[in-house]
This record gives sequence, structure tokens and C-alpha cells, in this order.
Amino acid sequence: MSRAWLKRAGTGALTMVTALAVVSATAVVASADGPDDLRVESYVLPVGAPKPSLSDMQGGQGMERLRQLAAQAEPGVGLAAETVGPAASSAPLSLRASAFMPPSDGDGAGAPVRPGATAPEPSRAMTFEECKKGLGSNKAFFVKSRFAVCDGASFLQTWVRNNRPVGESMFNVRVVGTIAKNSRTIDFHYYFTDFTTTGSTGASTMPITTKGNIPQSWPAGARYTRGGNLLGTKTFTQLKALRTFHQTVNAAAGQGSGSTLDSLFAVYEPAISYTPPAGWTLSGARGGKLFMLAPRWEAASYLANATGGGNPAKKGAATFSYLTTLTLSAKQGAEERAEAQHIRQAFLVPQDTKPYMSAKKVPGQKAADPLHRTVSARRIDDNRKAAVKQCKRYWGPNYTSGGKECDEYPFASTYEGAAQHYYDADAREFNFSAKPIPGDDNQAGGNILKSFYAKNRIIDGTDDGFTVKIVT
Repeated sequence: MSRAWLKRAGTGALTMVTALAVVSATAVVASADGPDDLRVESYVLPVGAPKPSLSDMQGGQGMERLRQLAAQAEPGVGLAAETVGPAASSAPLSLRASAFMPPSDGDGAGAPVRPGATAPEPSRAMTFEECKKGLGSNKAFFVKSRFAVCDGASFLQTWVRNNRPVGESMFNVRVVGTIAKNSRTIDFHYYFTDFTTTGSTGASTMPITTKGNIPQSWPAGARYTRGGNLLGTKTFTQLKALRTFHQTVNAAAGQGSGSTLDSLFAVYEPAISYTPPAGWTLSGARGGKLFMLAPRWEAASYLANATGGGNPAKKGAATFSYLTTLTLSAKQGAEERAEAQHIRQAFLVPQDTKPYMSAKKVPGQKAADPLHRTVSARRIDDNRKAAVKQCKRYWGPNYTSGGKECDEYPFASTYEGAAQHYYDADAREFNFSAKPIPGDDNQAGGNILKSFYAKNRIIDGTDDGFTVKIVT
């Protein structure tokens, strides 16, 4: 008897079953003169991936293809790998990196950095085509910015008559989440596309229900205001015609943690379920879920819209709780070039950086080991003093000659800065790099970092984080 690994829609688990068991899970064998046994088997697969054809299923070849697709879907996983904050511990994280917008070393369009360099303005919109391209055929999540993300899945139904596949139907769902600048309202746009049927099915009248659930909030008990035109339950045929709708979610200020931060974290879960049409039974769970999105609301005093323009309920803004990347340029002509070259050296040849440390490996290179912002003036000052001490140690008290300044990585404005060991006994001492570089380059790098913090709403502490990318 052949065996295959299959992911049943919505089960969240990978189950090894025999091919016969799949076919006969809910079967009532029809007698010669009895009614036909009509059953629908449902699967959730990676969006955009090629699906087994009906002839493949009838010939038995489709099982192997479904097995491969199920492995790509990471059964049981509920969140993108780059999720940060309380949401990151609420469900298993993907082991695969999400798709990200390619980094730019200029204004977001690949232009060179201009005098008075700042970080590029993050995208706050995403089209369906951008989401589709970003996800490709095997990605479950795409991050264009912390204010524009999307995920997707394919829902495949195999229609079985008397233990023989007689038809297939499918549709794709992609959900785009976007946030306007300094807004507490998140817009979740649902796209239903690629409706197809092959062979004999009852798909046209199959009711499909769409929900946007918020299963968890931190702190618990938060209240949300919803808007939009979420359609609830529509048939396969109706959804094919309607194709798209959206839901807005707003969380008023004053519900979060911390008197000066007012941070509220949540997970938003697009869920698709269906009811078999009359005469058919559904094998397995009745639908499936996309990756949860991880929104966050805060009203940090050191970020924009801290007062809400006089309206306390509108203070602060929303973002998505995903790691973002600071991009610095080591290209000729970039104002921060010397700083970027210093960081690149710390990434690639840490043994050549100062202070010397055996097996030095500075953080901020990967999502698993990000940097975390600190707004503590004392800690920032301690980080700088610890770095300057090493610049004097290796280059002498006159290291500033010629207008140089002591550059440090990780940045002084992070918890991982040069003084980390003084605050955290478990941190490795000297796991940083300090080096004199031209003051103009150092100042340009500092301006970009400050701009990056502000534009991406990076908050203090371990509930947020970022990585660093050097373009050459």
C-alpha cells in the first residue's frame, strides 16, 4: 500500500496516512443499488505552487506532488520567521526566511545617497501584483516594509465519488496589510483569485466563510474597532465574481503597557472555512488558516504623533512586529562609506577588529541575532565611553587627529553596544568593534540611524529589533 505525507487544511499538523486511508476516511461504501458516496477532500498548499492535475490524482501520481507541496507549507507553523515581540511566542515560527524588499542605499529607488543622508521612507502601500510577485511560488510571507506586508495560501479541493477522484477545484487567497503614516488603523485587503474547476464538482454552490480573527492580545482584553466590507459567507461562484474586499482594525490608545510607551501587541489571523454543498461530505477540517500577521500599537514619547494632535485616543501609531533592516552603503561617494566599511569588516573578519576577542561575532547580521534600540541616555553614554576607551588603547590619545571620531559597532544606541557586559553579566566582554573613522562619515551614519529609528518606529527594548545590511 502506498504512503504519502499530506497536510489537511486547517489541522496544523503533518499526518502520515496511507493513500487508502485518505480516500476512505469518511466513506460509506455504496451498495450496487445504493446512493453514490460523495466526498470532498481539502488541502492548504503554498500560494502560486503548481497543483497536481485531476489526471495525476486519478493515476496516483498526484499523491507525491501533494507530499512535496505539504512540506513546503510547513504544517503547524503560524508566524513569519522575523516576528518579534510577544506574538513571536504565540505560535511556531517559520524556519524559512520571508521574502523581503531588496535593500536600497539611497532614496528607496536605488539613487545614491545625498548630502544630509537619511534612511529611505518605508513603503506604506502594496498592490496585489507586488504581493503576488513577493510571495512567488514558495513563500508564505512577504515584507515590503513594517507598514506593508502580505501572506497567502492556496485552497485545493478534490471531489471524490465512490473512492475515485472525479473533479478538482481551487482558489488562492492573499492578504495585504498596510498602515498609513502616523495612523492607528490597519487595512487588511483580501484578494480571492485563480478560481478553477476541473471535472465533476459541486464547487459552484460551496459556501466559503472568511474571518479576520484576533485570537490573542498583549495585554489581554484589548478592544478593537473594525470597519470595511468583510463579506462573511459567500459561495465559490460569488467570491469568484467579487474577488476582493478589506477589513480595517483600529486600537485606541490607552490600552497598552507602559506609561510612556503604551504598547499593545496582537496577532491577526485570516481564516478560511467552507461547508460542503448538499449531498457531499467534507473529509478533514473545514478550511484552513493563513500565517497570522502581527500588528503592534504604541504611543512612544520619542516617536512621531506622541500627542495625537490633541486627541488622546489617536496618539502614536500602528506597525507590524517584524524585524526590519538598516541599509548602509560602502559604495564610492556614500557619505557614510567609512562607517559602512567598518561594519562590513566586523561582519566578515571580526578577528581583525579591535578590541581583540577570541571567536568574536557581532550581532545584527541575522534575524536570529538582531540589535535592540535603547533610549537610555546613561546607557548610550556608557556605550560610547567603552568604545572610546578602546580607540585610545589601540590608536593612542590623539586618535582624533585629522577630524576623526571613534566609531563603534554595535551602535551606542543599542543594548548590544560596547558597555553591554557592564549591564549583562552573561554578555561576552569585548564583543564589539571600535575604530577611528572620518568624523563626517561617522556623523552621516549617525543621522541615517536616527532617521531609520524614527521612520520605522523602532521602540526601546527586546520587543523590537533590527538587522544591518551593507551594500557594496
